[in-house]
Amino acid sequence: MQSPLVASIADAARAAARVLLEYFRNPERLRVEEKGRADLVSQADRDAEAAIFEALGRADPQARFEGEETLAGRATTGRRYVIDPLDGTANFLHGLPHFCVSIAHVDGTDVTAGVVLDPVRDELFWVERGCGAHLGERRLAVSTRPLADALVHTGVTPSSSRQRFLTRLDRIMAQVSFMRRMGSAALDLAYVAAGRGDAFFEAGLKPWDIAAGLLLVREAGGIVTDLDGGDGMLASGDVLAGSSKVHATLLDALRAE
Repeated sequence: MQSPLVASIADAARAAARVLLEYFRNPERLRVEEKGRADLVSQADRDAEAAIFEALGRADPQARFEGEETLAGRATTGRRYVIDPLDGTANFLHGLPHFCVSIAHVDGTDVTAGVVLDPVRDELFWVERGCGAHLGERRLAVSTRPLADALVHTGVTPSSSRQRFLTRLDRIMAQVSFMRRMGSAALDLAYVAAGRGDAFFEAGLKPWDIAAGLLLVREAGGIVTDLDGGDGMLASGDVLAGSSKVHATLLDALRAE
């Protein structure tokens, strides 16, 4: 059963999802800007973020926010909500139905609750520390597949070293069965929590990309570290998440130079 905190986060995510679906079904209404190389923002991102801000502000008048787009007075420490109103913007803008809303409640560097909502599939992944990870009413658990049978999700940001990524990718591909690059880190992490993948790694992400997903994997019984095996994921943006069957071996492969 969801706590009032999780329920309020889920309500905010649903408000954003309604905005996103309206734009997704009517793409001619979208205005798009380029923030940087391969870094796009649309009116859908901004309107969805505003919907989250309004909903969480009603539920928690003392709410502070760390978000990707337009929020003023952005908080990066203390108790706050870490928000990605549209994770998978490139997919969204190209009409690919694989994107999500990600919201986490964070206290310092500790993620205490969160949701990842896929508007197209109407799948709500939710989590609270100590209470497990869930998809709707179903409690989630990471996979038990061995490394040789594993499916590994990954991604690469525009700022990443392409050669370093390709070197790491080559090492991982030599040890697993399948690789996927799906374009939404938050959903990648939710899928690992649900056993739809066995691991996920990427470098250079932002806190709002991964905060909710990190707790989902941990509460589903998985292991989450940065790419050096530490706990600095929110600071560095580097993450390896996976089941205990695969995490240690993949970490060794990613650290080898």
